[in-house]
Amino acid sequence: MTINSVSLVGRAGADPEIKNFDSGAMVTKFAIAVNRRKDEMPDWFNLEIWGNQAQIAVDYVKKGSLVGIVGRLNIESWPDRNTNETRFRPVVRVDRLNLLGSKRDSNNENSSYNNNYSGEIPF
Repeated sequence: MTINSVSLVGRAGADPEIKNFDSGAMVTKFAIAVNRRKDEMPDWFNLEIWGNQAQIAVDYVKKGSLVGIVGRLNIESWPDRNTNETRFRPVVRVDRLNLLGSKRDSNNENSSYNNNYSGEIPF
């Protein structure tokens, strides 16, 4: 048995950007910072979200928003344009996105979305 599961809670480092494909598929990418101890720098994780959750991320996640995710780790690779050396980058492909709020939010309402998102926002 093998397991590839990642669970993180952190703040968005920038507003998500969405890319739409001719096939109708959509993907959004952004990074989150996950704090460690008080005196340490945060860990940064690149996220990739596909499908309906991609649009939800663009609509509701802003820089500084607190989000929780569950996904799987993927290692992307590509040849460097200048040196032709293979470069690598870890990316978390998100299966479930949880909107936990932002620093600017005055309320603590939580919203959760998964791949079975029906289009209704449960507030």
